[in-house]
Amino acid sequence: MLRKQFRFTAFFLVLGLMLATSCASKKKAANEPFNTVIQTARSYTGTPYRYGGTTRAGMDCSALVYHSFYSVGVTMPRMSADQSKMGKSIRTNEIRPGDVLFFATGKRRKQVTHSGIVTETSRGDVRFIHSSTSLGVSEDYLSNNYWSKAFLFAKRVLD
Repeated sequence: MLRKQFRFTAFFLVLGLMLATSCASKKKAANEPFNTVIQTARSYTGTPYRYGGTTRAGMDCSALVYHSFYSVGVTMPRMSADQSKMGKSIRTNEIRPGDVLFFATGKRRKQVTHSGIVTETSRGDVRFIHSSTSLGVSEDYLSNNYWSKAFLFAKRVLD
């Protein structure tokens, strides 16, 4: 009798866990284009920086953005300054994963020279992936002193 009751309880416990983890809304969110963009960008983590590079042997920031958006059928220009003309301008408090951040890292304080893709937002901070000259493809926070000073604006390419 106890064995039957245990099997019955175990069956419903397993069934409940299966239903809880296979929620349709979770599957839908995982299939969103911005998630594919982020997953593609993260697949390049550790790729060394190479100015003008477009392969896993070495790439620059705009190539990372280009390849990541290409994975969902969006063809972005090849240079950060041209990429900055794509999409819809958004305020800093509206930034969400999949948005593109633009920076002025050169001597001209208002000229776009760098780009990155937002991977996470939490507690008012923004995490983004980019290709830096020192670390290659890696993730950083917008709250980092260097990046917050260089930040120009954000754009939403996927809506």
